[in-house]
Amino acid sequence: MAAMEFNFAVRVYYEDTDAGGLVYHANYLKYYERARTEFLSHLGIEQDGLLAKQIGFVVKRITIDNILAAKFNDRLTVVTKISALKKARLEFEQRIEKENKVINTALVEIACIDLEKLKPVRIPEYILGELHSVS
Repeated sequence: MAAMEFNFAVRVYYEDTDAGGLVYHANYLKYYERARTEFLSHLGIEQDGLLAKQIGFVVKRITIDNILAAKFNDRLTVVTKISALKKARLEFEQRIEKENKVINTALVEIACIDLEKLKPVRIPEYILGELHSVS
């Protein structure tokens, strides 16, 4: 079974652009973050509930590739899917599309940590179950 792809729409605002009128490179990271958060929420996984239990998901590693540029007022789609799932980490493959053309890609490794000890911990079983169902 292929992994589920989650689509998240983004509109480029003026504040997202640089002096050249293109999306500033760091803002692609924000778009990816928002899409991952919405993907988890779509699965019923709310991060504020995890934070209350002193559990957090943090970015361990990210690889990003800028292919084409996006500009002010472009309509983008951020596509997210889980590409790897382990006991204490997961990996997302993400891409940003404009008019069905890929303009940016990212591979994001996320670690599950105990926020008090700042050490890796197992992803809670109920969350692993949800993640397995779409990966």
